[in-house]
Amino acid sequence: QVQLVESGGGLVQAGGSLRLSCAASGQTFSTYAMGWFRQAPGKEREFVAAINWSSSLKSHANSVKGRFTISRDNAKNTLYLQMNSLKPEDTAVYYCAADRFGGLRLGVDEYQYWGQGTQVTVSS
Repeated sequence: QVQLVESGGGLVQAGGSLRLSCAASGQTFSTYAMGWFRQAPGKEREFVAAINWSSSLKSHANSVKGRFTISRDNAKNTLYLQMNSLKPEDTAVYYCAADRFGGLRLGVDEYQYWGQGTQVTVSS
């Protein structure tokens, strides 16, 4: 089992940047597929980005492509999401997720473990 703790959220003006981190417990982080999802008030949780265990495969939602970048450091058991050129519509709670099968995973239902979320608010 793995426990996930997100950090790095906050309030930022449109056009600004934030870097989210997700610290994972346990010795098997390096074998897990990881992902970022977000949920805005009144909306369903949606896919943002995913990365496989070795970082050889990545995927980003069309809405964030070219602005957000997912990465991981297996030596530090940490997942990252670099968010640039933020827009008000990026405002949401951001969650990291882990799947013990290490391939690329894009669906909410494909992940077994979730963090508690971190709030990102982008003002116009």
